[in-house]
Amino acid sequence: MDKEIYNKITSKKEFSHLPKKDIERAYSFFKKRQVSDFEKIRLTRELLHKVFSSFTSQKLLSLKDKDPSWILRKHLSTRERLPYYEEVYSKILKDFKGTIFDLGAGINGFSYGFFPQGVYYVGVEAVGQLVDLMNYYFKTRGLEAMAVHESLFELEKLKKYINQVKGGKIVFLFKVIDGLEMLERDYSKKLLEQIVPLVDKVIVSFATRSMVSKKSFRANRRWIFDFINENFKLLDDFEIGGERYLSFTRKPSH
Repeated sequence: MDKEIYNKITSKKEFSHLPKKDIERAYSFFKKRQVSDFEKIRLTRELLHKVFSSFTSQKLLSLKDKDPSWILRKHLSTRERLPYYEEVYSKILKDFKGTIFDLGAGINGFSYGFFPQGVYYVGVEAVGQLVDLMNYYFKTRGLEAMAVHESLFELEKLKKYINQVKGGKIVFLFKVIDGLEMLERDYSKKLLEQIVPLVDKVIVSFATRSMVSKKSFRANRRWIFDFINENFKLLDDFEIGGERYLSFTRKPSH
């Protein structure tokens, strides 16, 4: 990737702390188009915004010492989930003690107060400013948690993080699958095939209504539902607060 183009893409604050691999992946969609470099940069930024920044308030890109609920309300995705965290976590974390790996965490680490005791949290996030924000919160509150600045396309690195941890392990992929598919078709399948065998269970979630208009919609995600049912053991499938959650684990060996 041309250094000058990379520098121009990342000169905008919201893209300045994204992993280079994600920026290169987005740019690859437009690299060979017969358009100007200016247009390629514009299209790349547009795609990166859809994947990483469309639901994030610009206020979150500057570190601030704010109450967790204030932070959670500044991100459309977590604001939707805020009234339901206790109910959601009581279902998916019942009797769990161990480590949560929250892939594509956004600012979900600020929901730490809803976790049961005996949980250690690792948030993996591509937007560097959000990683800094979560780590500042964890450090100043003395919490058993950390955030890691990493691309979800660094599959071997993700597996290494998971394998380094002993004890119970759960992976969250909350409203992440659609964004991954924008950058690489069927990458979600590859990711799940690699990480499900390493953990006790994985929870994938999808929005079932528009975050802005609140209207229900029927996104066609049959491909991922079928993939999960065919390859893993489904533990739970439920909807709370405009978000559908699928909990599953590896199939028992015979």
